[in-house]
Amino acid sequence: MTIYRLFDEPVFPDPEEAEPDGLLAVGGDLSPERLLTAYANGIFPWYCEESPILWWSTNPRLALIPEELHVPRSLRRTINRETFTFTLDTHFETVIRRCACCPRPGQEGTWIVDEMIEAYSLLHRLGYAHSVEAWQGDALVGGLYGVSLGSVFFGESMFYSVPDASKAAFAVFVEQLRKWRFTLIDCQQTTKHLLRFGARELQRFRFLAKLREGMDAPTREGVWRFDDRE
Repeated sequence: MTIYRLFDEPVFPDPEEAEPDGLLAVGGDLSPERLLTAYANGIFPWYCEESPILWWSTNPRLALIPEELHVPRSLRRTINRETFTFTLDTHFETVIRRCACCPRPGQEGTWIVDEMIEAYSLLHRLGYAHSVEAWQGDALVGGLYGVSLGSVFFGESMFYSVPDASKAAFAVFVEQLRKWRFTLIDCQQTTKHLLRFGARELQRFRFLAKLREGMDAPTREGVWRFDDRE
């Protein structure tokens, strides 16, 4: 069993050397340079407050090709009835904090620790991390956030306080990414509702090949807005 220890330089071992559970390395920091290097190589941080920073490259890897998005009929009706309104990048830190405190079945505590909130909020200010917000009137009732590089969006977490709010936000967001010619959405962990959206598990080597293709595209930096919803 080989787990690599990271030091000051923002470099990573080959993700194909990850353990069967996906664990690749330990240590380092959450600086923007290291985080962006990690994502560009199919690696992401995931750990709890009591542990050091852990870096993962899971196999298989759940991913969604935007062109393959499937929106269930009932959710499409919810979106068309304008039950919610949607924004981009208007309340990033609120979204990530709501994700951090959102209870999840079988999970105690959160992996979105204060260190992570600070690191991704900085990435947002630098134009690489983005949030999607779902609203009912003036109430923020759902959302998600993640990181964007090239033509790839790396989804991190979702929250909702009203049924279907985060699902509707995700569906509308993926449709926007499709218009922007994004080629890949990294979903990291397999869940039933993401599978229903058309996501599928890719073997690591296939995921990394599609990731490398996506890294050839220019990164859409800065504040995002929906093309026709604001």
